Amino acid sequence: MVFSSYTFLFLFLPLVLVLYYVLPLIAPKRWAQRVRDWRGLVLLLSSYVFYGWARYWYVLLILASTLVDLVCGRLIVDAGTRRKKRALLLVSLLTNLGMLGYFKYRDFAVDAFVQSLGALGLDVSDPGWPRLVLPVGISFYTFQSMSYTIDVYRGVVSPLPWKRSLHFISYVALFPQLVAGPIVRFRDIATELVDRRHSWSLFGQGAFFFMVGMAKKVLIANRVGPMADALFGLEAPGALDSWAGMVSYALQIYFDFSGYSDMAIGLGMMFGFHFPWNFNAPYKATSITDFWRRWHISLSTWLRDYLYIPLGGNRSGRWKTYRNLMITMLLGGLWHGAAWTFVLWGAFHGALLALERGLGKRPIYHRWPTAVRVGATFTLVLLAWVLFRAPDLAHAGRVYAGLFGAHGWGGFSLRGPFSWRVPAGVLACGLLLAWLAPTTQQMAARGGWGRVVVVLVLFAVAVVELLQSAFNPFLYYQF
Repeated sequence: MVFSSYTFLFLFLPLVLVLYYVLPLIAPKRWAQRVRDWRGLVLLLSSYVFYGWARYWYVLLILASTLVDLVCGRLIVDAGTRRKKRALLLVSLLTNLGMLGYFKYRDFAVDAFVQSLGALGLDVSDPGWPRLVLPVGISFYTFQSMSYTIDVYRGVVSPLPWKRSLHFISYVALFPQLVAGPIVRFRDIATELVDRRHSWSLFGQGAFFFMVGMAKKVLIANRVGPMADALFGLEAPGALDSWAGMVSYALQIYFDFSGYSDMAIGLGMMFGFHFPWNFNAPYKATSITDFWRRWHISLSTWLRDYLYIPLGGNRSGRWKTYRNLMITMLLGGLWHGAAWTFVLWGAFHGALLALERGLGKRPIYHRWPTAVRVGATFTLVLLAWVLFRAPDLAHAGRVYAGLFGAHGWGGFSLRGPFSWRVPAGVLACGLLLAWLAPTTQQMAARGGWGRVVVVLVLFAVAVVELLQSAFNPFLYYQF
């Protein structure tokens, strides 16, 4: 189930909201003595229904990860020696990373093994194993759950007592941000899991975020996505098609992912939670370092705190800092997907971050005017997106060749049956919004009935658009 579906909008969400707010008021008193937290129970059960909607056995995976971390977190505190604490932490890490590694990287490892034997001249046929279906959201909830035991081990948070186990189970499975983040750490919402406040003001702000996110996804991301898909179907794309297609993808992934994050944050507010921001106008960045302060913030800070800093961060000299940056970004690339394209995407960003670190966290073009620095950074990000989007290195090579004119200027074939003015107008509108428009947070903070009316109209148009468009899940739906 995805947010941009009629099942979610007109069946699941209204039903959950009614149960969440009304059931505690009408429940018989004899029930209230047995169930003290009706709202928490509604959230827990609805989250598992949401997650198991597509494949019910997914629930067993998330429950296994949750129970292991719940038990390990509690036992770490009770362990008498540091050695036992480390052993319990290792159980948590191996369980989560083992699940993630098996489902996400088994096919990649088998393919790489077969190809390497073939390169050595050995005639090895494909083992014929069925390809694994990646469980929805596994990359997110394993990181989220695992951060709890790490923080307990570090003494950053106190583990929940056994009698509050349902709060932790609910935390890992919260449906507003379960599928594609933001990655919410336990310490961010530990208090709200037990006692959170609800108000019409917070609910209204959440609805505003949700509607903005829906408009981003349906009216922009879904519009430009077909042009990006068409580009990677061309054998010899010209320069015009290559640049138009990659700008399309840059806009698609930004408005798609930031739209989901807005919707998740908005849903959290509707239920009394405050999730961390995940995007801060990343295409306004003036350097790659600045870009990673603005893009997928919950992931970049997670990698910083649980990988980069434990590796040594910038505390062990210049060259080890560069090494730590490269390792972090390589693993960050591999987290996104089991393919060499993702590894190279991480390496590309890691090399640029290391270069800027050597220049004092500034790009080589730091003396250029701000607008030009923004354009240069966007171009570098665009070149990296080729690897991120390409299904394999061969497709990436064809697009790079097109970007640098190897196939000539070409025409604008990505427009499909439309006049070139339609897709060109959509791309121009998307770029203007990405570069000049305020963020969702800024719009919500400024308020005003005019903005509310505009967002309501855009949301209504987006809902109508769902009737006319094919099903289009979020890009991060199965990362």
